[in-house]
Amino acid sequence: MDKKIISQGKTTNDAIEKGLKELHATKDMVEIKILEEEKRSFYNILAPRIVKVELTLKEENTKKKETKKEKKYNENREEIEEASSFIKEFLDKFLSKKLQYEVKIENYEIYVDINGEDVNYLIGYRGENINAMQTILSSIANKKSSAKIRVYLDVAGYREKRTKTLEDLAEKIARTVVRTRKPVTLEPMTAYERKIIHTKLQSHDKVKTFSKGEEPYRKVVITLK
Repeated sequence: MDKKIISQGKTTNDAIEKGLKELHATKDMVEIKILEEEKRSFYNILAPRIVKVELTLKEENTKKKETKKEKKYNENREEIEEASSFIKEFLDKFLSKKLQYEVKIENYEIYVDINGEDVNYLIGYRGENINAMQTILSSIANKKSSAKIRVYLDVAGYREKRTKTLEDLAEKIARTVVRTRKPVTLEPMTAYERKIIHTKLQSHDKVKTFSKGEEPYRKVVITLK
């Protein structure tokens, strides 16, 4: 992301707000300089007014963003295999003998699939339990890891079904937004589920999406472009 951008709008505030959105920053994170402000005379009073401002990310905020970008996931095969064994030890003790599980490593990521009878309690209402259990498995996998190891849990194909449900919801809400021309805010979702909505609508020609709020109540907003 650029440290400095030039933004323009009909008013100073309008130009600043546009620039902040582009930088994904707040006012306290930038230095603002007004570059140009066209004042209308009596003869050009109907012409559009243009204000140009320069927004520069303060150094400490730039460093934070760069550090966040540099964050890498674990690609140490031995550590990932050890993490996989930790997960298996936990599941052997935690799961009923009636349930079966498979733990596999693909592209330096750990995938856990659980199947069997009466697995609904592992899924919970709208996936609350499966999300909580995935967090637990992730903590177990990373207890001795030098870098973050990604863990994905699925129970009886729930993730695939949930993905289809959310994609259908995204399309339905997009049609509503186009018809009513009003934004729609969805219920709070996990980062995994928000990503499904964003991905489904990222190439839509009439609507766009963004997230707002703080975890665990962060929500997706669908609005007109």
